[in-house]
Amino acid sequence: MSRSLLPFSLTPRLLALVLSLAAAGAGAQTAIPIGGALKFDNDAVWKRIVDEAGGPGVRFAVFATAAGNPQRSAGQIIEALSRQGAVAEHIPVAPRLKDVDLAKTLNDPALIERVRTARAVYFSGGAQELIVDTLQPGGQPTEMLKAIWEVYRKGGVVAGTSAGAAIMSTVMFRDAQDSMQVLKGRLREGKEIDRGLGFVGPDLFIDQHFLKRGRFGRMLPLMQAKGYKLGLGVEENSAAIIKGDSVEVIGAKGALLVDLGASSHDAKLPAFNVRGAQLTYLDRGDKHDLNTGQTTPAPQKARDLRINPHAADFKPYFKNKPFYPDMLGDTTIVNAMGQLLDSPHAEVTGLAFTGQPVEGDDKPDLGFEFRLHKLPATMGWFTGGFGGEDYTVVRMGLDVTPVRMQRPLYERLTDKR
Repeated sequence: MSRSLLPFSLTPRLLALVLSLAAAGAGAQTAIPIGGALKFDNDAVWKRIVDEAGGPGVRFAVFATAAGNPQRSAGQIIEALSRQGAVAEHIPVAPRLKDVDLAKTLNDPALIERVRTARAVYFSGGAQELIVDTLQPGGQPTEMLKAIWEVYRKGGVVAGTSAGAAIMSTVMFRDAQDSMQVLKGRLREGKEIDRGLGFVGPDLFIDQHFLKRGRFGRMLPLMQAKGYKLGLGVEENSAAIIKGDSVEVIGAKGALLVDLGASSHDAKLPAFNVRGAQLTYLDRGDKHDLNTGQTTPAPQKARDLRINPHAADFKPYFKNKPFYPDMLGDTTIVNAMGQLLDSPHAEVTGLAFTGQPVEGDDKPDLGFEFRLHKLPATMGWFTGGFGGEDYTVVRMGLDVTPVRMQRPLYERLTDKR
């Protein structure tokens, strides 16, 4: 730094402090994966996105690259951001935009500069393969993608919903709608999986529509195959604020953190299996440190009920021991975790299997047993402060074992008179 550029004299110690603060600010980039189906009246999420970028007046570059109707999607996103005070602009880089020369806009220097000088970038939902194929063809970043990365590296925000969340990892699901087929081994490069854009770094995997669609069933095999230790599945109408190792969940629901750091599998078994996985459910308002593994509950939960199932004075709320015939059902895994936490039982089990024949499925009788079990570190919190029965569950064990399903699974009763 030239002395002539300083408005006043700085001592060496003060100069070092200024430089360290500037470096810290430059590295404070924020990734905000949103689980999809984000409602436009969800002010808690939209306002937070704008606040993280700098508050009212901040400039957003909006990419509806993944959308089926990019013009409409971009307009809705711009309206939602504008209601929170942002100045948002549609960047018309989308294969499905009519009467737009994609190659020309993608390489337009003026458009690239407008992206580079924005403070935040927002990706719409849709088909995530359109984002990577457009901005990173063949795995090579375009100048437009480099401009987006420049925004992020300067301390900006990159947010995205659904498809816009999927591209946050270095590896992403490209097109894998059937979690059971992924569990059964259908995990092909360029088909079910592909390269993402990697804004959250190489150590964290991101997935979306997570609880609603039971997608932890597809996350586990991908994480195991690609060597991921941590995965974060964000639920619909909810978001995760990720800064370095810090995760905060906001919105209508929560996110499931999958930890395979201490897991193992039996390579002799002819299908996917895992032992020693750990699940943590982070509800809205909860925070988690990915480095230390420390979970901080939302203030409502911290003021309400802490649940330690190993404590001498533990009084479980649930008494029955349920069985879950569809572990990949809508929000089933989180419901099972909450019920097990607040029960006297050490474990519960459930199944995942294909009920009806699926074209191309050469393993119709293959199913999977899911065993949730309490660990010494298992604990959680409960609150009714959100208007329902909401649990945070920390470090619950999970084992997944392949099983052979019987056909038919059941028979109707007949009149024996």
